[in-house]
Amino acid sequence: MTLSAVLLAGGESTRMRRDKATLEWRGRPLWACQFEKLRALTSNIFVSTRFAVPWRPADVKLVIDKSPSRGPLSGLTASLAIMETDCLLVLAVDMPYITLSHLKKLCDSAEPGVGAVPVVNGKVEPLAAVYPKRAGSIFAEALNGTDHSLQQLVRRLTGLELVREIAIGGAADRFYRSVNYPADLQP
Repeated sequence: MTLSAVLLAGGESTRMRRDKATLEWRGRPLWACQFEKLRALTSNIFVSTRFAVPWRPADVKLVIDKSPSRGPLSGLTASLAIMETDCLLVLAVDMPYITLSHLKKLCDSAEPGVGAVPVVNGKVEPLAAVYPKRAGSIFAEALNGTDHSLQQLVRRLTGLELVREIAIGGAADRFYRSVNYPADLQP
């Protein structure tokens, strides 16, 4: 299976009051920590944002949300449209607790044409998942429609057998903690 990856970094960070991508995590900016994980899995990487960002590495393709932005749905739709691989690994910039080995297991759960989406505490986690290229039209349909819920979209993809839901339990739940407030950066 061939793989691309996208770092989702287009959130407004209203609770954090600054760009989450530039927050320091273990001595480095979050974006750098997340890119390190993605680079270990593929060299075909995008960053999805609402506007150009100064921290994007030169070898990483920039994907800018079309207006009006529908949050992560916009970035996912645009990334699926331009990728040339079987599947797209998605990682939110504000999920620093997820490990490389966990991402690798997630990728190993996917196959050409069928992605993998974690289920944590009964809810799908669409921002650390693998989506197949052929799901792009379903994402575009959702983006152009009135229901922009990623939870609903993933349930639809599951019903169409475009993704598998992967139950995450025990200690792995912590990998899906997102950083929304400064206190969330504490281990």
